[in-house]
Amino acid sequence: MEIRWRGPFTSSEANLLHAEAFGTRVFGDTEWNWRDQVAAHSLGWVTARSGEDLVGFVNVVWDGEVHAWLQDVMVAAASRHQGVGRRLVDAARDGARAAGCDWLHVDFSDELTPFYLDTCGFRPTRAGLMAL
Repeated sequence: MEIRWRGPFTSSEANLLHAEAFGTRVFGDTEWNWRDQVAAHSLGWVTARSGEDLVGFVNVVWDGEVHAWLQDVMVAAASRHQGVGRRLVDAARDGARAAGCDWLHVDFSDELTPFYLDTCGFRPTRAGLMAL
């Protein structure tokens, strides 16, 4: 397994992985161009590859100063429960720290609490969410 900060990937690979990870349809590259999106809005991203296959990805967005956020942590079904997600988060943390960020944020659903709090070391905080 190769984990890389700002590793190469194609939008098609990310769209396929996103559909699998989140149970959505596969978006076309013109609908959701991951390469353009991360180039315009992200501090970085982390890829996980098993051979040639993209099996994990996380986008790291930021405020341009000291706060970074994990967005779209994705691991292919066949690669889950093997430590890939933890390695993605560790590499994202290290990349954000190296860029001068002081804080790494993540939002997650209740069933992922053990992963983010126990496995990855996040601490619980209060936050709010508003549907738009």
